[in-house]
Amino acid sequence: MGGSTVTACVLRSVYLCLLTSTAMQSLEILPGVRITNDRCLLLDDGPTAVLGDLHLGYESSLEDEGLYLPRINTNSIADSLNRMLSRYEPSRVVLLGDIKHDFRRTGREGRDEVRRVLGLLGEAADVTVVKGNHDNFLQNILSDMGLLVTDYVDMAGFRLEHGHADTGKRPVIIGHEHPSVKIPGVVSGGMKIHCFVHQANDGVIVLPPFSPLSSGNDLSADGSCIMAAALKGSDHGNADLYGVTEVGIIRLGKLKDLANLSI
Repeated sequence: MGGSTVTACVLRSVYLCLLTSTAMQSLEILPGVRITNDRCLLLDDGPTAVLGDLHLGYESSLEDEGLYLPRINTNSIADSLNRMLSRYEPSRVVLLGDIKHDFRRTGREGRDEVRRVLGLLGEAADVTVVKGNHDNFLQNILSDMGLLVTDYVDMAGFRLEHGHADTGKRPVIIGHEHPSVKIPGVVSGGMKIHCFVHQANDGVIVLPPFSPLSSGNDLSADGSCIMAAALKGSDHGNADLYGVTEVGIIRLGKLKDLANLSI
């Protein structure tokens, strides 16, 4: 499919969804596997909600570097989690790592944020915590909450892990990448869209970050910007991308076909 045709199709989908709110709330990408515009993946087993990259304590961590932001990340995440729990009623929630943002030992404020959010989840569902590369000292924070931090979990035929390291098991569901697509614009200024990534042949699914403050990592077909080993080692150019918008999930097509998009 030519670049101009892809551009027309994608932009038509984006604008149609934004204008008519016909984008899908959720989409089944495999039997028993649904992606949602609530930035979580649903497995029929349970059912189980899978999400990652909360990066709690983001603002306080930046303050240590002299950058001050309003304290919105945790409250926004708590609201989104409550909405997700109410909408899908999962019996299990799997957190795919980077629950906390600071690599270092977390201060009192960051510790309280982590405990508040995981306590909220624990009141509604069984919680499994997978360790991300930011999650140093996380087990200490959760030691009296009955939660054990693990490197990965196998569920419903999938390996679920954060994604900074690759255990090599397939199919796999990961976070870590913060995948996004940047569509430049000559007049409009363009748009940036967080997305789910699905490389069906290689058995790799990548989730968007759950944190609203995550800027996203713009993907390219040549793989130069890809961070997660499982995605980088796959045929990522032929991966299917699904944009996450306020009005729903939008099919963006193959990564290799998005290289020349513009608005």
